[in-house]
Amino acid sequence: MKAKARAHTNIALIKYWGKRDEELILPMNSSLSITLDRFFTETTVSFDQQLDRDYFWLNNQEADQLETGKITAFLNKVRTLAKLNCFAKVESINHVPTAAGFASSASGYAALAAASVKAAGLSLSLRELSQVARQGSGSACRSIYGGFVEWQKGENPDGTDSYAVPILDQDSWDLRVLSIEVTKETKQVLSRVGMKQTVETSPFYQGWLAAAESELRTAKQAIANCDFSLLGQTLEANALKMHATTLGTDPPFRYWKSETMQVMEEIEALRAQGLESYFTIDAGPNVKVVCQPETEQELSKALAQLKVVQNIYSCRIGPGVSYIAI
Repeated sequence: MKAKARAHTNIALIKYWGKRDEELILPMNSSLSITLDRFFTETTVSFDQQLDRDYFWLNNQEADQLETGKITAFLNKVRTLAKLNCFAKVESINHVPTAAGFASSASGYAALAAASVKAAGLSLSLRELSQVARQGSGSACRSIYGGFVEWQKGENPDGTDSYAVPILDQDSWDLRVLSIEVTKETKQVLSRVGMKQTVETSPFYQGWLAAAESELRTAKQAIANCDFSLLGQTLEANALKMHATTLGTDPPFRYWKSETMQVMEEIEALRAQGLESYFTIDAGPNVKVVCQPETEQELSKALAQLKVVQNIYSCRIGPGVSYIAI
């Protein structure tokens, strides 16, 4: 009763921000992402009747009680599905900067879902697997698939119609993503906390929801036509609106740092010079720049000149979840 899985991170082009159900992790709006090849998590799950509790090892270090408790809560859902009554050892290696807006939870829970489901002896479709992964981290449901992926918010209270669906495979449109690291610091406001605070207190939130639904339709049309300019304009506008909602919360907070702003301003300047690219920022200070293959190297070179840039990770569109022989 052991399995190992790999899942890659994704970046949301149309953001998921806010839940209608905290326990089932059901989103207020549908979202759209691309899976990245560069960042991934590998997780091994072993169910064992001899264990007295769940054990969680992250990057070769045993996790504390709080983090292990989160894993146990997720494994309980898998155990219920599989009618399984034993504990597990979870060993996870994260090839992603953690809690800095690089979507480590997406790859982490997608890999955990895939490995635990297989180790438990369940045979699920990818759609069903995305529903399981969603209950660990919302964005994890999108990392089940490669390429361009939509997470459909659904309407049912039990979440049976809230899952990810692929809309364009990874080889159909060659876009590049430059992941710009301006800090390695862990963000002070975790995504879950920030979302809840925004939904409950931001007067800007209802405007965000209305805009996000419209922008999702536009982005899907841009993808269908491989219209880079339209997609770029839409994803950038969507990211700015999402972050604007946090400024209206009580108390206000923001994920950006001054270094974040410098990268954003540089992208705008480079675009004005003819190097077309667009930025997006998840719940963290680091910036992702979406561009086309022919401008990737020149953009990377220009951005590397900024003193605030610590690292630039060049990414291509990546694959969905996979299993690794043990």
